[in-house]
Amino acid sequence: MKLKLSLSLFIVLSLSAVTFAQKKQTLFNGKDLAGWKIYGTEKWFVEDGLLVCESGPNKEYGYLGTEQTFKDFELTLEFKQEANGNSGVFFHSSIEGTKITGWQAEVAPPGSSTGGIYESHGRGWLIKPEAEKDKALKMGEWNKMTVKVVGNVVTTVLNGTQMITLDDPKIGEKDGCIALQIHSGGGIKVKWRKIKIKQL
Repeated sequence: MKLKLSLSLFIVLSLSAVTFAQKKQTLFNGKDLAGWKIYGTEKWFVEDGLLVCESGPNKEYGYLGTEQTFKDFELTLEFKQEANGNSGVFFHSSIEGTKITGWQAEVAPPGSSTGGIYESHGRGWLIKPEAEKDKALKMGEWNKMTVKVVGNVVTTVLNGTQMITLDDPKIGEKDGCIALQIHSGGGIKVKWRKIKIKQL
């Protein structure tokens, strides 16, 4: 009886582990931009296994959006800011040209509310992290960010520090693509890696 119970438990745990693993999806393969679409004239390319965004000669906004849309998810990624570093991670987004609607988890230089949530072409800043949490950002080094969206609630975590939690009914009303941003103004360069998503 104990052997049968142990075997049954093993099977259940194994199936659970497989299900969990299947939910994780790698959005960036480290080789090319498969699964993504470029919006605008700014530069998006792969170099040494890293995804790089860099201001182009037009110095305008630029986006790299997933072809797939997502609603409830946990997104993890790592970024390294070089030069200005003003960027962002959009979710529940739609893009036409370089006009994006949706919500942005801010990625920016120190003192600029990294981890806060900004609604593009809408209400603007919805929430900013408390000022003391800005020390979680490591400018010029690799940073790990998690953006979790379940229903109306979004949570961001930067290098193990929870930056914000926001409950907003508008967020739960739609789905959309994940998009990385290059801010306008020029002089921006950000590197990305280990971009993974788990649908919830």
